[in-house]
Amino acid sequence: MSFLLTDDDAPRMTPAVQWLITATVAVAFLQITVVKPADMQNALGFDFADLERGRLWSVATYMFVHAGFWHLALNMYSLFLFGPRIEHAWRTAEDDRHNFVVFYLFCGLGGLIFYFLFQRDGLLVGASGAVLGVMLAYAMRWPDEEVMLFLVIPMKVKWLVVSLAALNLFASLGVGSAGTAWAAHLGGLAFAWMFLRSPRGPMDRLRQRIAQAPDAPDETPRAIPRTQARPRERQSEADEVVARSKAVATRKPSGPAVRTLPAVPSRNPELDRVLDKISEGGIESLSAAERELLVEMSKRLREER
Repeated sequence: MSFLLTDDDAPRMTPAVQWLITATVAVAFLQITVVKPADMQNALGFDFADLERGRLWSVATYMFVHAGFWHLALNMYSLFLFGPRIEHAWRTAEDDRHNFVVFYLFCGLGGLIFYFLFQRDGLLVGASGAVLGVMLAYAMRWPDEEVMLFLVIPMKVKWLVVSLAALNLFASLGVGSAGTAWAAHLGGLAFAWMFLRSPRGPMDRLRQRIAQAPDAPDETPRAIPRTQARPRERQSEADEVVARSKAVATRKPSGPAVRTLPAVPSRNPELDRVLDKISEGGIESLSAAERELLVEMSKRLREER
C-alpha cells in the first residue's frame, strides 16, 4: 500500500482512468452478484485455445477480469494512484502523441505475448501487466517523486518500479509462487518501455511528412471552375475585345485610297498578356488594373466604328 507525495495540480481522476476502473469494477460486480466467478473468468479470461475457437475478444477482455478481491483492489488502486497524472500530462502536452487507453491496452497485449512465450500455465486474467506499464510511464516522467510504501516508508517512484521489475524477473525464473502471471507483468513493463522510448509511431511520421511539405501559395478561391463556361454578362466584355482585336488585325485594305488604320490593339504586349491570362484562368483571374485595360481597349474599339 502506498500513496504519492506530490504538489502537482493534476486532477485526482481523469476520463480514461475513470472509464477503465469503472469497467473493471463492473465486471467484478457481475462476478459477485450475477455470474459465477469461474464462469466470468472463463468467458473473459485468455486461454490459448481461444485462438483456435475464434474467441479473439479475450485478448483484450482478460485485463478486465480478476482472480479475487485483493488482485482487483491492488491493480485498481495502483491505476488510480499513477494513471490520472499521466493521462493529464499527455492530454495537455503540446507534442501529445499518446492516448492513455491505447497505451494501457498495448501494455496489456505485451503481457499476453510474454505470457504466451515464457509461461503458459493456465488461464490469464488481470490488469497487472497494463498497470505496471502505467507505473513505468510515471517513473520515466517523474522518477524522483516519492511514494509512501506501506504508508510509512518513503521511496522514489523509480526505485519502486525497479524493485517490482526485479521481483517479477526473479519470480518468473521459478523463485515465485505458481498461479501468478509473472511473465505477463514483465511483458507489460517491456511493452511500456518500447512504447515510451519509440514515441514517433506511424501516424506521427505521417504528420511529420505532411508538415515538411511546402505550403501551397494562397490563392483567391475560384467560384467557377476553369473548364466551366463564364457567365454571359462577364464573358461578353472579354469576347468583344478579343473578336474586335482579331477583326482589326485581319482587316485588309480594299482599293487604292486606304486610310491609315489606328494601332492594332492585339499588337499591344500588355493586351496580349491579359488575353492569354483570360484564356488560362478566366475573367475572374484579372486584377483591377487589367480589367481597366480591357475597358479602355473596348472604348477605343467602339470609337473606331
